[in-house]
Amino acid sequence: MGRQRNTTFELLLTSYGLSHQDLADEVNRVAADMFGTPGECTDRHVRRWISGEVRWPWTRYLLPLQQIFGKPAQAMGFVPRGTGTRIPVPPPRPPVRKGSEGIVQRRTFLAGALIAALGIDQAPQRGRLGASDVDRIERTITRLDSHFNGLGGGALIEVATDYLHRLHHALDHCSYGPRIEKALYRAISATASCAGWSAHDCGRYDDASRLRNEALQAALLAEDAVAQTRAWSDLAAQAEHAGRPAEAARINRAALSERHVRHTPLITTLLHARLADCLGATGDPSGMGRHLAAAERAYDRADTTTAPPSWLAFITPAEISGLAAIAHQSAGSYDRAELLTTQTIELLAPQFTRNRTYYTVLLAELQLVQGKHAQAALTVAGVEDSTNTGSRIARRLECVTAALDERPKGKP
Repeated sequence: MGRQRNTTFELLLTSYGLSHQDLADEVNRVAADMFGTPGECTDRHVRRWISGEVRWPWTRYLLPLQQIFGKPAQAMGFVPRGTGTRIPVPPPRPPVRKGSEGIVQRRTFLAGALIAALGIDQAPQRGRLGASDVDRIERTITRLDSHFNGLGGGALIEVATDYLHRLHHALDHCSYGPRIEKALYRAISATASCAGWSAHDCGRYDDASRLRNEALQAALLAEDAVAQTRAWSDLAAQAEHAGRPAEAARINRAALSERHVRHTPLITTLLHARLADCLGATGDPSGMGRHLAAAERAYDRADTTTAPPSWLAFITPAEISGLAAIAHQSAGSYDRAELLTTQTIELLAPQFTRNRTYYTVLLAELQLVQGKHAQAALTVAGVEDSTNTGSRIARRLECVTAALDERPKGKP
């Protein structure tokens, strides 16, 4: 087989703004923690991984890479040498760090890279602000949203929270007119929303709640109807995840009743789909069906010839199918949910790595609850990962793999 460039791994480095030497140095640091001796990784090794000259790195480099990015080898585009290839565990050695300090160091490394890559350090901190400053802030927020849509939370929560502090500093220490003030509050709302989802992704639900309330408060001060609807939608999602679907349904209905929503099809699509999930959970399958159909009709009205707002870029036919799958799961229609989830994974664009992992885990859960153990085992095989234990998606994956490990021997 000819050499094939590892574009997945290359995109991962680009997303974090990492140079080849930056990554090599971090691999060596993590390898020293794992194996007790420093690694000898160089920028040349990284170039060979990207070019495809080396398709499966040595264990002493592969394990640190998984630790750094919180991803299994194949999710980074590496190809096993054979069907029996297994990743050995690092040799045991006396603990030299407390608890989760290694995870904290990994996130600090990635956060530092992201701050530069996303332009977080370019936020205005003094002087008079004008339209060009607002444009630069909005471009940074677009990059934050795009990073979350692609890779999920993880290090992004520290980065988004850092930017939120910088925007508050600008609000308190810079001078500006009324229009710029509202733009700053709108930016604070958007950044808090992104940080809230990043916190949610990491299972930090108290932080997510605080950030989402901050997003709503800033949206009200900005007098921006769309920002308010986004904040209310996030709070509805939070209520649903916390086991309060009736409350979430009321919030979504209230948001749908706003006049401006009729002119924003993608927001209407999202609200209808999330309301359908709530109705499925509260035992109203007919209402669920009506709102899923309404979501599809709203999406049909959307202008797909122009780029959507960055926070709505994930609303695609794949996501509509995925949200429908979640609704059917809530209603207990596991076979229909499995079919829709399979369709979602097939439709997802390559850049939505985080959502692909999410829906793959959902598919395994749906197969498991239906007793399809062999299929569930095959589904999780490509995403099995225990390095990113701070993630709620990773914890769900751990639950699936634990359930599969506990099933009686020989059970299909």
